[in-house]
Amino acid sequence: MYDELTQVDIDKMQAELDERVHKLRPKLIEQVQIARGFGDLSENFEYKAAKQEKNRNDSRIRYLERMIKTAKVITAKEGDGVALFDTVTLWVEEDQEEQVITLVTTLRQDPLHDKISKESPLGRAILGKKVGDIAHVQVNDSYGYDVEIRKIEKGEDDESLSIGSY
Repeated sequence: MYDELTQVDIDKMQAELDERVHKLRPKLIEQVQIARGFGDLSENFEYKAAKQEKNRNDSRIRYLERMIKTAKVITAKEGDGVALFDTVTLWVEEDQEEQVITLVTTLRQDPLHDKISKESPLGRAILGKKVGDIAHVQVNDSYGYDVEIRKIEKGEDDESLSIGSY
């Protein structure tokens, strides 16, 4: 399975990977070695904490390497329909309110700040739709709702959007 990511996503992951491998990892290894010298390892909290932090970093390194290796590079599409990085104003009929969201890659989703993944039920439903179209968002087997596309503001890959931690 490939993760559909933009080149900016991959560049951000590579920068984080380089930082973790070349700067953070040596420091964490040193902290483990220093903490090991504090005495009995079975009762040494500093050692356990340092080892746990090193393991967390190693896990993140493996995650980033796997994501970069399996990534399929995509770009935002041109045209009238909703595309990646567009800001979309939706009318949610069920709630009788407008919602403004930005469609992003899964790696940069942040629903609390209205950055919605193109892989989410809402993202999949509105991708490619045009102003005036009604999209049905199927959340699960028993619940779905309709949204109307009211406005599309074309966007581009915003490098300031950070990548998610996992």
